[in-house]
Amino acid sequence: MNKISYQAAGGVVVRAGGAELLLLERPHRKELRLPKGHIEPGETIEQAAVREVQEETGYADVEITAGLGSLTHSFFSLRDDAEVTRTEYYFLMRLTSERKYQGPHYDYEKFRRRWVRAGEAERALTYESEREFARRANKALAQSDHEV
Repeated sequence: MNKISYQAAGGVVVRAGGAELLLLERPHRKELRLPKGHIEPGETIEQAAVREVQEETGYADVEITAGLGSLTHSFFSLRDDAEVTRTEYYFLMRLTSERKYQGPHYDYEKFRRRWVRAGEAERALTYESEREFARRANKALAQSDHEV
């Protein structure tokens, strides 16, 4: 059996003071996801996370506000006919403007943006690993509300 291992980075994007989280709908797959993708050679994890969020959401202006850690999991990929081990790194990010992303990749055309209330995002996401990052984001947002 083939084995593939790689790292990915992404973001949990908030607006409205953290009241809403951005999810991406992939209509042809009936999935609700968080934006993420492969870390390219020469990129830091943070650079990859911002780039992937820009490419997949279509928003140019996002900034990292906190790290949400990482998770490693394995699954079988029919497409690759391989056992895949992926380490995912996520960051809490804030949308700073609605300016459109003008980069070289337009992955956002594959997705529909869905802003959902922060408390509903965890239930709405398709995959458990992404639900865990939504939980971590909500916890970080709740802690920041109590800081002076």
